[in-house]
Amino acid sequence: MRRLIALAAAVIVVAFGMISPAVAASEPYCGLRWGSLPEAHDSWSTAPLVNVRAGRHACFDRLVLDFRGNADGYRVEYVSAVRSDGSGAVIPVRGGARLQITVHAPAHDANYNPTFRPANRNEVVNVAGWNTFRQVAFAGTFEGDTTLGLGVRARLPFRVFTLDGPGSGSRIVIDVAHRW
Repeated sequence: MRRLIALAAAVIVVAFGMISPAVAASEPYCGLRWGSLPEAHDSWSTAPLVNVRAGRHACFDRLVLDFRGNADGYRVEYVSAVRSDGSGAVIPVRGGARLQITVHAPAHDANYNPTFRPANRNEVVNVAGWNTFRQVAFAGTFEGDTTLGLGVRARLPFRVFTLDGPGSGSRIVIDVAHRW
């Protein structure tokens, strides 16, 4: 009889969630504690965009925007459609979700000569077969802002940060986790 009462008490404890939270909680994927809400830093620059490149890491895919000078203003957010500044035209981007990356810096010099002109605006970086990234598209530059569309597998956590260098340049980095 005592065994039956002990067993019933154990079932009640488990059924009603009286387990210690430390036991029930699990660590986030790769220890990443990022989110999927918009990230922004309101700072404007005349340092032009000169290159876009990408890399793969164990827990995330990375997009790097290189600038000739100090640039650290951006807005990165999930959107239903990536739109070109100025015209508002929809830029088609593959993937289950789309990040619109707007940097507060031009893609041209002070004389309006392009400093970033991808060979293919729809495939700025080859990300075929990557875990998270599906497509990187150049949406253009307008009134000091430059926009790119980043197609990703799904709405996943991301982070944005800036780095100095190399030399007098700077970088804006967007990391998107492979999963939650």
